[in-house]
Amino acid sequence: MSEQEVNLNVDVTIRDTGTAVLSLGGELDMETAQLLDDRLAEQLRQGRASLVLDLSALGFMDSSGLNVLIRAVHKARALGGDLYLAAPTSPVRRILEITGVTTTIPPHAGVAEALAAAGGAR
Repeated sequence: MSEQEVNLNVDVTIRDTGTAVLSLGGELDMETAQLLDDRLAEQLRQGRASLVLDLSALGFMDSSGLNVLIRAVHKARALGGDLYLAAPTSPVRRILEITGVTTTIPPHAGVAEALAAAGGAR
């Protein structure tokens, strides 16, 4: 499934009954944060509490995007899962580091590593 709204693409790949990879491209900001929030909530509703975000094509993220990530990690963990970040671009990694989000949600080098951490590498 793929959806484009404003400047954010979110492609969802179901890995197994409990794991989904959401590949983000474009910009995650005030105008697009709700789209990601909706996609993450949809996966959680479907019982997929291990969520991998592929950030390799995400060029920008502001505080609205950070808020979505923080809410999503809390929701996923409450359901026995977690949120895994994969391959953040330099600008995205910088905002994650400056804000301290990397201490709560450590980024992985790529999707394969994030899936391995999630136990979903099959």
